[in-house]
Amino acid sequence: MKQPNHLATETSPYLLQHAYNPVEWFPWSDEALQKAKDENRPILVSIGYSACHWCHVMEKESFESEETAAIMNEHFVNIKIDREERPDIDQVYMDAVQAMTGSGGWPLNVFLTPDGKPFYGGTYYPPQQLYNRPSWTDVLHGVANAWHNKREEVLQQADNLTSYIQQSNSFGQDKAEQNFTHEKAAIIFSNIMKQADTVEGGFGKAPKFPQTFSIQYLLKYYHFYKDETALKQALLSLDKMIYGGIYDQLGGGFARYSTDAEWLAPHFEKMLYDNALLLITMAEAYQLTKNDLYKQTINHTMEFINRELLSPENGFYAALDADSEGEEGKFYVWSKKEVEDILGADADLFCKFYDITESGNWEHQNILRIKTPVDQFSQLHKIALPILNEKLKEGKEKLLKARAKRLRPGLDDKILLNWNALMNTACCRIYAATGREEYKELALKNINFLLGTFEGSETFFHTYKNGQAKIPAFLDDYAYLIQALINLQEITGDASYLIKAKELTERVLENFCEEDTGLFYFTGSQQKDIIVRKKEIYDGALPSGNAVMISNLYYLSVVFDIQLWHERCIKALGALVKMCENYPTSFGVWCNLILEVIRGTREIVVTGEFVDEVRKEILANFIPFKVFQSASQENNLFPLLFGKTVTSQPLIFHCKNYSCSEPVNNVDLLLKQL
Repeated sequence: MKQPNHLATETSPYLLQHAYNPVEWFPWSDEALQKAKDENRPILVSIGYSACHWCHVMEKESFESEETAAIMNEHFVNIKIDREERPDIDQVYMDAVQAMTGSGGWPLNVFLTPDGKPFYGGTYYPPQQLYNRPSWTDVLHGVANAWHNKREEVLQQADNLTSYIQQSNSFGQDKAEQNFTHEKAAIIFSNIMKQADTVEGGFGKAPKFPQTFSIQYLLKYYHFYKDETALKQALLSLDKMIYGGIYDQLGGGFARYSTDAEWLAPHFEKMLYDNALLLITMAEAYQLTKNDLYKQTINHTMEFINRELLSPENGFYAALDADSEGEEGKFYVWSKKEVEDILGADADLFCKFYDITESGNWEHQNILRIKTPVDQFSQLHKIALPILNEKLKEGKEKLLKARAKRLRPGLDDKILLNWNALMNTACCRIYAATGREEYKELALKNINFLLGTFEGSETFFHTYKNGQAKIPAFLDDYAYLIQALINLQEITGDASYLIKAKELTERVLENFCEEDTGLFYFTGSQQKDIIVRKKEIYDGALPSGNAVMISNLYYLSVVFDIQLWHERCIKALGALVKMCENYPTSFGVWCNLILEVIRGTREIVVTGEFVDEVRKEILANFIPFKVFQSASQENNLFPLLFGKTVTSQPLIFHCKNYSCSEPVNNVDLLLKQL
C-alpha cells in the first residue's frame, strides 16, 4: 500500500489529490521552509488548483512517477500549494515566472532559494521534450546542477528577481488627478470598444473570458449617455455566452472561459466566482431591459448552484472539475446517437436546435449550443413557440436525467470566504432584479454561516472545510464581505449590516493600508511568511481587492459622512485613472467607480412603517451608483436618515449631499426625479 506524504492531513481537495504521490510533498509551512534552510536545499514550489486540467496531466505524467519523484526528493524540498487557499503566494511567484518567461498559468512550478527567493520557473513541463518545452526531468537536473555548481549566479538571479517584484509593486505613487470629466468616461468607452468583438460578443480573441466588468461599464454608459453601441455590445456579449457552449444548456451555470472566439468549446471547469459575477451582470441587464432571457438564465444558473455547489451549512463550494474519467468535458458532451436513443422521435428537432450532428461540433462529440434563438427557430421551422418550448424542456429534462448517471467531475468542496461573499452579493442583486424571495433568504442564510464560521478572535479566516476554518483572511476576503454586507442592507433595510461593514472597514484600514498611496496590501500586517506584500490592482477573473475596497470606502463615506474616507478614494482613484483610461478591460471595476465619480452618487431613502414593498419596487429598477437606505422606524444614527419622520405611509426621498427634495409617495415619481 502507498504511504502518504505530508499532505495527508490537509483539507484542500487539491492537496489531498497529491497526498499519495511518491513525491515527498509538504504544504507551505514553517517545517518545510526550515528543512530547506537546515539542509541548504532549493525549494520546488508547485502551485495549482483542483479544477485545473493541466495540473492533473502533469501529476499523472510526472508526480506519480517513482523515477521522477526520486529526483525531486533527492535534490529539493517539494512544496505543493492550492492557489485558491494561498493566492498571496501564487501572486508573488506568478510575477516571478512572468518576468522570466513572459507568460504564466497553472500548474506553476517555481524554484526558490532556501530563504524563499525565486530564481527559475515555468508552468507545465512534459515528461519528454515536447512543444519546444524541455522535459521535467531535464529541468530538475539542470536546476540541481546550477544550484551545486553555479551557486553565485543562482543567488544573484534570485536577488534580481525579488528586487523586480518589489519594484513592480510600487504603483500608485503618481500624482493624483482630480479632474474626473465626461470626456474620461468617453475615452474609457472608446478604448473598451476597440477590443470588442462586434460579431461574436466579448472582447479580444480566443481564449475568451466573460469580462463582466466591461459589460457592466457598457450598460451604465448607455444608461447615462444613451449610446446604443454600448448597449448593443453589452447585450450581444451576454446573449452569445448564454447561447454558447460556455453555458451548460442542460444543467445551467457557466464554465470558466471559451477556448474559441464563438463561445462554443469551454474549458469545462465551473468556478463559483465566474457564476457569481455573471449573475450580477445579468441582474443589471434584466433591470435595464426586462428581457426574459436574462431572468431565465439567472434562475437556471441558480438551480445549478443550489443543486451542485451549495453545502448543507449554506456555504458555497469552490468549483467543479473540467475532467471526468480522465477526459476533459466528458461529462458534458454527447454523440448524436446517444441523443436519439434517449429522445426517440423528438431527437431530430432537439438536435437541430442545439447543433447536434453526426460528425460533432467538437472533437467528434457535440457540445450543446443555440445557433438560432428560440423565437426565430420557431418561425423558421413553422412550430408554435409554446409547443417548441415544451418539446425542448422535455428533451433537456431527459438528457439531464441521463447525464446524472455518468461519472461526475470532481467537486472542490472547500468553502472560500471571498468567493462566498461574492456569491452573496450575487444573491442580493438577483433578488433585487427578479424579486424572488428565495434568493434573499439564501443570502441571509449564507451571511449567517460566514459570520458564524469564518470570524476568529483576532481575524477572519480565508478557507473552511470539515469544520475547520484556517489561513488568515486576505484583502479580497474583507473587501468582498464588506460589499456583501452593503448589499444585504439595501435589500433588507437592516442597518446592523452597515455597522458591521464599518467595523470591518476600520480593521482593513488598520491592517492592510499603505498610507502613501491610499491603496491596500493583499496580506495583513501580521503575516510574515512571504517575501513581498503585494498590492493587487488588476481586475482579472476576480475583481481586485483594492478596487472593491475603494468602492466600499466610497459608499460608506456617504453612509457615515466620513470625508477622510472620501478623500482617500479620490486620491487612490486619481493615481490610477490614466491606467484605467488606457487599459480599461484590465481595470473594469475601477472604470465603473470612475464613472460613478463623474456622474455622482444618488442618495435614496425610504421611510415608513411598511416599506418592504416600496423597497422591492425601487430595487427592481436599474439605478446605478446609488446609496439606498430604508427605515420602518426613526433612526438618527445615519446622516441620510437623520430627522426623517416615519409615518404609516411610505415616503421616498431623493437627496444630494444629504439635502433632500420633497418626498414623494410612489416609485414612478422618484424615477422622474432621478
